[in-house]
Amino acid sequence: MTGTPSAAGTPSAAGTSGPSSPPVRVLYLAGSGRSGSTLITTVLGQLDGCFAAGELRYLWQRGMVDNRPCGCGAPFNACPVWRAVTAELATAAGPAFAAADPAAADPAFAAGSVAAGIARRLRTRLRMRDLPAMLRRAGAGRRAVPHHADDAAIAAVYPAVARQVSRGGDGPVVVVDSSKLPPYGALLRDLPGIDLRVLHLVRDPRGTAFSWRRRRGLDGAADRKLMSRPPVWKAALLWRVWNAATARFFEAAGPDRYLRIRYEDVVADPAGQLRRIALFAGLDPAGLPVDAEGRVTLAPTHSVAGNPARHRTGAVPVSDDAEWVRALPGRSFAVVTAVTLPLLRRFGYPVRRPAAPPAPAVPPARTQGGPVQGGPAGVPGGPVPATTPSKEG
Repeated sequence: MTGTPSAAGTPSAAGTSGPSSPPVRVLYLAGSGRSGSTLITTVLGQLDGCFAAGELRYLWQRGMVDNRPCGCGAPFNACPVWRAVTAELATAAGPAFAAADPAAADPAFAAGSVAAGIARRLRTRLRMRDLPAMLRRAGAGRRAVPHHADDAAIAAVYPAVARQVSRGGDGPVVVVDSSKLPPYGALLRDLPGIDLRVLHLVRDPRGTAFSWRRRRGLDGAADRKLMSRPPVWKAALLWRVWNAATARFFEAAGPDRYLRIRYEDVVADPAGQLRRIALFAGLDPAGLPVDAEGRVTLAPTHSVAGNPARHRTGAVPVSDDAEWVRALPGRSFAVVTAVTLPLLRRFGYPVRRPAAPPAPAVPPARTQGGPVQGGPAGVPGGPVPATTPSKEG
């Protein structure tokens, strides 16, 4: 490895984009939550020329405003990579950033109030109730998400992030954004300077609904702020809407711009499927940290937000989190199946409950943070202090 943010952790010289700057390649992970995006993002982040940015739509709130931990473990404001990105945004993303707090001792973090405004307006602009109108506009060849003055700041994030990758060779820099929300991906597609490729991740909806019910701290078991825990009917509805919208927005772009991968196929063949994803993104798969037994070796990345599994490091096994096959109650199974039936067969999932896999004879080896079971789905659901769930999980 010649150096990625996860390996080096040292920002390269910041600069601003000029008119002749090539577009930044963004691999956008779209679809429903709890489908393996954390695992794939973290593994790709080990490759030269790749920045595993995590859920960048939360940069403004969780990073700049809430100062939550970076994937490297440091608070956002203390991470040298994100300090460099934020300083560049303060210079390049518009006068509002530079004027946010003229008296601030650290200009890199003078934009907290501006970031809060962008986060608030972005939530309004991407409301799922407006999805039908977005799809109609996209179908008519117009911008799915109408233009807003905030778009200059959003577009400036990706070249600023890409410049933090120190590498050799002539290959492209790829920024992996695991935000998943289809309207945000549509917004990015329409922004100047972004070369968007969409990886559509799909998982059996019964598995995602079961995973959403686990109690989980936003940044690990000690975090008093919980990820959201929607009821199974709502998780099923979100699965159906997000996956259908992802296909509607991006599938017609063709195989060079859109790739659909199933979670179950990734955990069955980590090396083969991760290689396929890396090639689709334009990355050299030779450096994928996957051994012959399907274990992945993970160094820290600088993901700004996402499932707490983004903090896991070391050599960990990839295994299928199939607990739902045995433990999802029959009524819940029926509800999720009924809600998602139109897409089950399309994505190759059975209507009936599959046979439960045999319990492992030997417990998986433990590493720092435990095993990775297909990424987010396998984070142990141990007890955490009761508190108010986050609405951004």
